[in-house]
Amino acid sequence: MYGPGGFYRRPEGPAGHFRTSVHASSLFAEAVARLLCRVDAALDRPGALAFVDMAAGRGELVGGVLAALPAEVAARTRAYAVEIADRPEGLDDRIEWLPEPPQQVTGLLFANEWLDNVPVDIAEVDSAGVPRRVLVRQDGAERLGEPVGGAEAEWLARWWPLPAEEGLRAEIGLPRDEAWAAALGSLDRGLAVAVDYAHTLDARPPFGTLTGFRAGRETAPVPDGSCDITAHVALDACAARGTARTPSGARLLSQRDALRALGIAGARPPLALASTQPAAYVRALASAGEAAELTAPGGLGDFGWLLQPVGIPDALVG
Repeated sequence: MYGPGGFYRRPEGPAGHFRTSVHASSLFAEAVARLLCRVDAALDRPGALAFVDMAAGRGELVGGVLAALPAEVAARTRAYAVEIADRPEGLDDRIEWLPEPPQQVTGLLFANEWLDNVPVDIAEVDSAGVPRRVLVRQDGAERLGEPVGGAEAEWLARWWPLPAEEGLRAEIGLPRDEAWAAALGSLDRGLAVAVDYAHTLDARPPFGTLTGFRAGRETAPVPDGSCDITAHVALDACAARGTARTPSGARLLSQRDALRALGIAGARPPLALASTQPAAYVRALASAGEAAELTAPGGLGDFGWLLQPVGIPDALVG
């Protein structure tokens, strides 16, 4: 997907194919800016405050956060966009474009729909009840390979146990746990947040979630660079691995609850405003609609938020 002409290197960028919270409304960036200000206060307003946007796409989120910050906080903020694709033209000069997260920074690391694109192996139960690795050709054709063993088998037993029923599937999230722990390790102090399609141990999908996206539509996950390939994230496993590395605790909550705690409610403005200040009413109504989309059950509001503090006392929301 990151090869020459691959999905993530195309001129239209991810926004040309699917709609994330960042693309849905500027309210999302404003909420993240508010969270960054809370981190700033918890850190006792350090001289340099980092905002690290993991899997930055075309820099929409980091640019929106900078624009929404109070002037005093923005002046102290060092903004980093972490992305494998090339830096887009016209991006704010204050944003540093990096292929890996900066190390030993103090502030907020925000990973919006990053972990779902960290590659994982798929396990499928065969006719004898044995979980085997799923092998796939470039055209998408699949077959079963060797039995899952070692650390991956241990991960399955702990985080996604598979009954001995042929055809059941699991996505082995060990690489995501390790990626999250490494991202946490880049923070000296602050807060790390992962936002993603997610599930937990008590509700794993029996046949997995692997899928593809192209031009706004779900499609077969063919690994030829023509589409996005994604699978939901076992955020509880990521949280446990992160806590083992930075034992400050972690919290899992829905995007709906997180954004409400950050001031995004989606409440309809009072109807009386329509007669006294009609233009303000229309603006408030549009904002309420955008907030409702960001927090909607069955949609973006069901995204999982993993909040993991490093050297500060609380997850800061809720």
